[in-house]
Amino acid sequence: MKTPLSLDLARRITATVLAAAATTLMLWPGIAGGVAHAAFTQDFRLEDCSWSSRGSQNPYFNLKPGYQLILEGEEDDEGEIILVRAEVTMLKQTERITFETPNGNTMSVKARVMEEREFQDGELVEVSRNWMARCRETSDIFYFGEDVDDYEDGEIVGHEGAWRSGVDGALPGIIMPGRYLLGAKYFQEVAPGVALDRGRHVGMGIQVPTAAGTFDDCVAVLDSTALDPDAEGDLKLYCPGVGIVMDEEIVLIEINHGVNR
Repeated sequence: MKTPLSLDLARRITATVLAAAATTLMLWPGIAGGVAHAAFTQDFRLEDCSWSSRGSQNPYFNLKPGYQLILEGEEDDEGEIILVRAEVTMLKQTERITFETPNGNTMSVKARVMEEREFQDGELVEVSRNWMARCRETSDIFYFGEDVDDYEDGEIVGHEGAWRSGVDGALPGIIMPGRYLLGAKYFQEVAPGVALDRGRHVGMGIQVPTAAGTFDDCVAVLDSTALDPDAEGDLKLYCPGVGIVMDEEIVLIEINHGVNR
C-alpha cells in the first residue's frame, strides 16, 4: 500500500509555493500591481472554439477515458485528523450540454464526464460528475457544470454545489488553460449564487514529491470563490503529463490507465 504524504509535509509544500509566489510578485512590482487589481476573466470567446471531449493535448488535464488519479492525505477538522481519499476518473460517459453564450448564440457541446469520489476515514461522503471539454484551438479545458451527491451513512443527503451551463444563467468557465501564464486570473465556474470558483496562477517550475513519483516543472493554481471573496483560498498543483498532484492537503498516490468505467 502506498503511503500518502503527511499533513505536515503537505503544509510545508503549500507554504513554500506561496512564499515563492509572493517573492515573484515582489521582484516584479508591475506584475504585482496588475494582478492585484485585474478582474478575473469570464469572457472566453466561446464561439471561437470547436470542441473535443477527449485527448491529452492540455499538458495538465487529460480527458482520455479510463485515466484515473488517486490522491490521499490527512486533513485537520477542528483538531481531529481525518484521512481523506479522492478518486478522480475520466469515464467513458459523455454529456450533451446546451447553453446560450453571452453573445446570444446557442451552443451544444459534448463533454467528458469526470467522476470524483471523496472518502473520509474510509466512508464515502461525495460523488460528483463533472462535465469537461477541450477547446481544440487553444487546448483550454472548459468546465460546464456538475451533478453532486452528498452522502451520509451510505445515503444521499444533498446535492450542494450542483450546477449546469444553460440553467439559471450559468455559463462554462475554464478549469485549466492550455498555456500556463503566471498571474493569470479566470473564473472556473459561472453559476450565479451557486458556484463562482476562480483560479489564479501563482507559481511554476515547482518540483513535487509524491508517493507516485517526484514530478518537475509543475504549476500552482490558487482557487478562491466570489461567493466568499475574503476566504483564504485553496492551493492546487498540476504537473505536465500527469494532471493534479496536490489539492490542499491531499497528494497523488496512484496513477491508473484503462479504468473500465
